[in-house]
Amino acid sequence: MVILGVAAHPDDLDFGASGTFAKWAKEGNDCYYLICTNGSKGSDDPQMSEEKLISLRKEEQKEAAKILGLKDVFFLDHQDTELLADLTLKKEITQIIRKLKPEIVVTSDPTFVYSKERGFINHTDHRACGQATIDAVFPLARDRLTFPELASEGLLPHKVKTLYLTRSDVPTDILDITDTFDLKIKALKAHTSQINDSHIQKVEAGSRKLGKKAGFEYAEGFIILTLPG
Repeated sequence: MVILGVAAHPDDLDFGASGTFAKWAKEGNDCYYLICTNGSKGSDDPQMSEEKLISLRKEEQKEAAKILGLKDVFFLDHQDTELLADLTLKKEITQIIRKLKPEIVVTSDPTFVYSKERGFINHTDHRACGQATIDAVFPLARDRLTFPELASEGLLPHKVKTLYLTRSDVPTDILDITDTFDLKIKALKAHTSQINDSHIQKVEAGSRKLGKKAGFEYAEGFIILTLPG
């Protein structure tokens, strides 16, 4: 089975879904990431330049993918904080979907805008990525007459069977990642420009809290949609 994760920034999927991706990879599935932006804004270090950060974050994501057992990572290199769910992005995502033909696509929940309880605003890029990916899954990757130039390149229409929405504030499906939680933490720690001990502690606490609801030691939460054939 082929599984594709689509995220705005390097590290997004490692926070939200890497335990599940590691589990899928261990089971013999072909897993891939598609990262939409270059991650050029994610640093408070006054000595860090955008050019250095772009290169660094790309290598960090490749290392994290290796830890998780992924087959490959694709990068679209849109400007960080400027991602738009426009036809350009939707076509780029559609192109990768038609190329890989995944049965499962994982992306962020675009309907999650803020959490009053946590005092949290979801990043604009996360929402744009999620919306563009949902639209690429249905109907754009499916329809023969959409982007006919892709078909002329041999990228024929493809129907994704299942969509997983991650990093939702109200997940409906809780998946056990107890056996791969160590790989999730190792993958997160590969993002050395982004991750500190506080992040790891929050991820551990959050994974434990979610797991407790379903009787697992550690878990990740999703909204899972089974799409019509």
